[in-house]
Amino acid sequence: MEQKKKLNTIRKIKQRNSEAFFLIIRGLEVGIVAGLVCVAYRWLLSFAENRLMDVLDFVRGNPLKIAIWFVILAGIGVFVYFVTKWEPMAAGSGIPQVNGEIKGYMSPTWWKVLAAKFTGGTISVFGGLSLGREGPSVQLGGMAAKGVARITKADKTTELRMISCGAGAGLAAAFNTPLAGIMFVLEEIHHNFDKSILCMGIVATMTADYVSKLFYGQNTIFAYDTVNFPLKYYWILIILGIILGVSGAAYNVIMIKCQSIYKKITKIPNYIKLPIIFIFSGVVGLVLPQVLCGGHSMVALLLKQHPSEATIFGLLVAKFAFGAICFAGSAPGGTLYPLCILGTYMGALFGGLSINLFHLDSTLWEEFIVISMAGFFASVVRSPITSIVLAFELTGNMNNILPLVTVSLISYAVANFCGAEPFYEGLLERMIGTDKSPDYNKRSEKIIKSFVIPLGSPLDHKKIKDINWGRHALIITVERGEESITPDGDVELLSGDEVVFLVSQRRYARDRGYLEALFEKVQ
Repeated sequence: MEQKKKLNTIRKIKQRNSEAFFLIIRGLEVGIVAGLVCVAYRWLLSFAENRLMDVLDFVRGNPLKIAIWFVILAGIGVFVYFVTKWEPMAAGSGIPQVNGEIKGYMSPTWWKVLAAKFTGGTISVFGGLSLGREGPSVQLGGMAAKGVARITKADKTTELRMISCGAGAGLAAAFNTPLAGIMFVLEEIHHNFDKSILCMGIVATMTADYVSKLFYGQNTIFAYDTVNFPLKYYWILIILGIILGVSGAAYNVIMIKCQSIYKKITKIPNYIKLPIIFIFSGVVGLVLPQVLCGGHSMVALLLKQHPSEATIFGLLVAKFAFGAICFAGSAPGGTLYPLCILGTYMGALFGGLSINLFHLDSTLWEEFIVISMAGFFASVVRSPITSIVLAFELTGNMNNILPLVTVSLISYAVANFCGAEPFYEGLLERMIGTDKSPDYNKRSEKIIKSFVIPLGSPLDHKKIKDINWGRHALIITVERGEESITPDGDVELLSGDEVVFLVSQRRYARDRGYLEALFEKVQ
């Protein structure tokens, strides 16, 4: 057995020197499978949303039909509860679950998650819950990639890379944003630059995007004519960035608090609480159907009808409140697109008021919408680069880079200053609780993990032998530019070096966390 372990370790090290072609092939596999899975999920959710609108038109104004519809909604709630009980990892958006698996805290059964997400997500949208397809697509893409890895008997290092790239491919297929997909993986999930992930991820996201466009065409979601924002009014953008930053921090606190309150209501069983949310959704659907589901109808309303500031404010508040209630129930569905909708409506409201107060060009209104969407995304998720790239790809327009960067970075900085946890990281922390050990039995296998030494790191200009790397992490090489350096103890590390480790699978969660903290430190 020990000899086999040594041979596997040697094989992993040798593979690093000739893995480019391998990564491309794996990226193609992931992109095709994840793209098809997410396209299917996208179609199902669109079908469910259309049928929901048909049902609402059918029952509206008829008390008997409404009563029957509420009974059906209660039954849907019970069904969704049992789906999430059967596979708890399918609850919510799925992004924290993917993050948790990459970090070694959990390992759900891929086919169960796919089945539960497809079923629970579709039926939840049919029930009208304010949940999007984009967050679940991240998890679906990751689990589809995991299925490919398991079927092809990939090693654990490759499997984790494939899950990461599958998550990015899922986002790419949902939004038609391949670059945002890979940036989301690097910035939100890994928090560092990994050349292997980048190589495989670009292939996977581009492939998934191609698959998605084969079915849904190449039109962008937010097509508009860019107008140069006047430089003398950039102080308005600073104010907008501050507002979005504070709003993003408040959003994170409120959403997580709502979920905590929901869990604390123990006198009502969960199989009753969730049906109540679905019945409430039925009431909302009869009164204000625009706020149901992900929010695509709200975007259409905003761009096609240009509603008044009062209407925008009302829909903004209603979408947020209804979304918080739906999120608390942890039904299968995402918050990624709904939070983008909140950002667009805040931008529309702020832009309308700014245009009226300061007599700006009315054509800047759509500019405010896009900029605000990116800024709110950056403040909630704490991924400013992803937010900027996402805005580029959603609009198909790169002419507004300076306003986008200005607002996104300010909102990001303000949200950090407010001290609220990044949204998905906060959710993951609550999922794993105080138990940082994995909840599953692992194979005795080594995982390759790499970290880049940042500028200002205490590791800069230190020798390998003078650093405490932990007991179970083995350095196998140091990549410096195009040079691979044998990790002798006297080797002096420099900023920009990529240090490659072999980490035990059994201790991956703890050791990865320790190394991640070590490489994140700056003087």
